Amino acid sequence: MNKFYSTLFALIVSVSCSYIFAQNDTIRILCIGNSFSWDAVEQELAPLCEEGKQPIIIGNLYYGGCSLEQHYTFLHKDTAAYSFRYIEHGVRTPNEGYSLRQALRLMQWDYISFQQASHDSGIQGSYEPYLSDLIDTVRAYQPYARLCWMQTWSYSQDAKHPQFPRYQKSQQIMDDSIHNATLALLKLHPELTLIPCGKAITLARQTKLGDSLCRDGYHLNYEYGRYTAACVWYELLTGKKCCTNKYKNDKMTEEQRKLTQKAAHQAMKWKRKVQ
Repeated sequence: MNKFYSTLFALIVSVSCSYIFAQNDTIRILCIGNSFSWDAVEQELAPLCEEGKQPIIIGNLYYGGCSLEQHYTFLHKDTAAYSFRYIEHGVRTPNEGYSLRQALRLMQWDYISFQQASHDSGIQGSYEPYLSDLIDTVRAYQPYARLCWMQTWSYSQDAKHPQFPRYQKSQQIMDDSIHNATLALLKLHPELTLIPCGKAITLARQTKLGDSLCRDGYHLNYEYGRYTAACVWYELLTGKKCCTNKYKNDKMTEEQRKLTQKAAHQAMKWKRKVQ
């Protein structure tokens, strides 16, 4: 009998929580990230959502170059190592000395994303057992959040990153390695929703924009690189085609807006094929 009531209670809580989410149209996202999530969500996502009439709260747990292994270590030592960037109504508030558990306790998040450090993103053996442990812990704190995987991007062909030699200093080899690691991850963790930012950058590079989306060989440029990644997030979160969103920053041309939005939309179409 106790088991029956426990199951019934869990069902009621689940339905109630779903109802609350349906009534509140603000989307709350938390990135367990590094400088690549900084690129993807901190600059262009909020204004895209504002233009699309979608209220959003963004939380980014930033630690430069942070790998899954490092996130795992911070979690188990409960280290307040992060700069937690909180964005609401387009206003960005940094909070230094934050821990992952603090962010998980802060509010009910709708989406929580994981990602690998860029230099490890094409190395399949670097993902586990760290990702599985992080997923289990996050799920314990946030049972109703949708867990996501943000795919990172390859470096520019002339990148000077000290870890680029792991990929023979080849953008194509790094692209292929990230692609294969992504497919392997989705097979191991089908519960994760893919956010294909890496695919979008690859597709944008195949347009007349060329290999110009990074500002230093690996971080995205402020004009349309970051915009491309944010468009992927926007489309995933809202279910709307980013190509219908008219927002662009004042450094972009109209042509750049269209090219990057098309690349992001194509990446989302690719995502639906592989997941």
